[in-house]
Amino acid sequence: MRIDSHQHFWRLADRAGQWPPAELAAIHRDFMPEDLQPLLAEAKVDGTVLVQTMENEADTRFMLELADCTPFILGVVGWTDLKSPDAPAAIARLAQHPKLKGFRPMLQDIADDRWIDDPALKPALCAMIDHGLVFDALVLPRQLDALLDFARRSTRLPIVIDHCAKPLIAEGRFVDWYARMKALAELPNVHCKLSGLLTEAGDQKPAGVRPYAETVLDLFGPERVIWGSDWPVLRLAGDYRAWLAQCLDIVPAEHHEPVFGDNAVRFYNLGGERRRSS
Repeated sequence: MRIDSHQHFWRLADRAGQWPPAELAAIHRDFMPEDLQPLLAEAKVDGTVLVQTMENEADTRFMLELADCTPFILGVVGWTDLKSPDAPAAIARLAQHPKLKGFRPMLQDIADDRWIDDPALKPALCAMIDHGLVFDALVLPRQLDALLDFARRSTRLPIVIDHCAKPLIAEGRFVDWYARMKALAELPNVHCKLSGLLTEAGDQKPAGVRPYAETVLDLFGPERVIWGSDWPVLRLAGDYRAWLAQCLDIVPAEHHEPVFGDNAVRFYNLGGERRRSS
């Protein structure tokens, strides 16, 4: 199977005052399954993981409802307040849906760069592990030190870094990003999504993407890199078919099956019962 491990749907009516702003005309409209279906068919993508975009459980319920009636949505990464005293109960409730695969706090938008490195998260993380859920880390390079401390304490929790941690490609800020990603890649529970790089490349796209993509492959190995489109945000920088083709060119052919499918199926346990803690 070919899997897109990272895509979004939204309705502007649900997003009053929320991103995206009107000036981002390419993505300032509703995006629903019927918009993505033709792109998946053209690219021969068999299924997707639908990822949250708002910090409320209503968005998670919206995604799960879409998953109920959209066969190509194989998994959902939702949101809940992981520091709430009620977090374990909320996680247990949401985990009753078989397509709920994990949670993603919007770390990149949190002013405290060390929000993630907080013992107050422990009850929620234990509940996630108990229900066989995974953690999507939406971080910026400056937050990687805190993520590293978090990941070192959370060795039983599968973690995936979204969009390669959004490296500052347009600014050429490679060295610090590389050092932190190398340390994270040494932890076997940490994976990385090959997604979002085109949006970060600015005037250097598409050529500026290759060194970062190749570095992620070298650091994490083909068994822990997972391809994703980040559609429709991708529309700000390129189109679906071209991004997939670029990544297929960068990743050696012998690694296409894991990077473009098998790793996502395994990491998110798509189509199977979640692996609950014993």
